[in-house]
Amino acid sequence: MSTGRIALDDVDRQILRELQADGRLSVNELASRVNVSRATAYARLDRLRREGAIKGYAAVIDPDVVGLGVAAIVLVNVRQRTWAESVAELGGLPGVERVMLTSGQFDFALLVRVGDIRELRDVLLGQLQMMPHVTGSQTIFVLDEHHNGLDLSLLG
Repeated sequence: MSTGRIALDDVDRQILRELQADGRLSVNELASRVNVSRATAYARLDRLRREGAIKGYAAVIDPDVVGLGVAAIVLVNVRQRTWAESVAELGGLPGVERVMLTSGQFDFALLVRVGDIRELRDVLLGQLQMMPHVTGSQTIFVLDEHHNGLDLSLLG
């Protein structure tokens, strides 16, 4: 799997757009939508997977429907030179969907989803604040969210 940037042409970008909109497309349907042969679609998909442009396929789950209706962005500071250990520790907290190393005032931003405020309190006060590397945090509640997906128009 490649770790660098890969060259994408118009067909590659169209394939990525179609799969981002519906990752369950059959290769036949994908080929039809992108206006290439089935063999070309297979070859392009294989290359995009092999080179790491497509990391996987996943269901888009509605957090409210599955009982994870409380979302928060938690900004975290850790002790100097402990970021590598902190990534794993923070990622292991209940409800943490995403761990992002950041620049600026905070070292990390976490996206946390839980069922209710009590669960969030337990994660923040009972676990996060007890971690030896954590020196402080700030919590921002997510009131509403809209996911647009990766903006593939930036690719050209």
